Amino acid sequence: MKTAIYLKVRQKLIDAALESYLPGENEYPREIHKAMRYSIFTGGKRVRPILTLASCEACGGNIKEAIPAACAVEIVHTYSLIHDDLPAMDDDDYRRGKPTCHKKFGEGIAVLAGDALLTYAFELLTGGRDPAVNNEIIRSLAEAIGSNGMIGGQVVDIHNQVDPDLPTLTYINAHKTGALISASCKIGALAAKAPKKKIDALKRYGEYIGFTFQVVDDILDKEGFALALGVDGARREAARLIAKSHKELEIFGRRAKPLKDLAVFILNRKK
Repeated sequence: MKTAIYLKVRQKLIDAALESYLPGENEYPREIHKAMRYSIFTGGKRVRPILTLASCEACGGNIKEAIPAACAVEIVHTYSLIHDDLPAMDDDDYRRGKPTCHKKFGEGIAVLAGDALLTYAFELLTGGRDPAVNNEIIRSLAEAIGSNGMIGGQVVDIHNQVDPDLPTLTYINAHKTGALISASCKIGALAAKAPKKKIDALKRYGEYIGFTFQVVDDILDKEGFALALGVDGARREAARLIAKSHKELEIFGRRAKPLKDLAVFILNRKK
């Protein structure tokens, strides 16, 4: 299956699941539920939850078992975008061509919508059949987005807005963007009840492609690594990371093809 078709099919699957999980926009109190759904359904590619499903498949798991976890990953990602867009953070008025949550609903509701999504993601993760697997998934997601993960990367980013050096850029990229992407892959392996060797391989794969994701962003935006290494240097670094990610997938054989294709998609994306 071609990558574009694979992405489209999986995106529809995730969107349908999110539609069924989230409270309806007419459920009281309406404003918060409208804001949550507005932010979830703004046209994202669903790369992170798709990685969760593809990782589960690579381990021989049933993706139906991974769908709640995949949706939780996307819900957490959306919460982070709502808060990133706030005036106190990146102060963005538009995301994916639409007004950001705080521009549409006001800052107070945007903060609460992000809080509600984050809380709901963990509520969603408590519904699995195996409590031990649930606990590992919850722990992995919490570690990825806490002060030693995504939030830590955001903090360092806030304090290093002007010409950060390469070690600082590396920390920001690995934590602010890479940590959740890496966790997305690990969570898919956990949902498949994979052995530790495969879980660790997918976690490392996720680290490489997560870092690449941000390097490519920097190239497109002409900032960060594109300034520190030059555009050509940043492209070489991204290609090197993707090659390393493919190396981690060797133990999965043919089942890893979607993950290999997704890594190339991340490397070659234009927006």
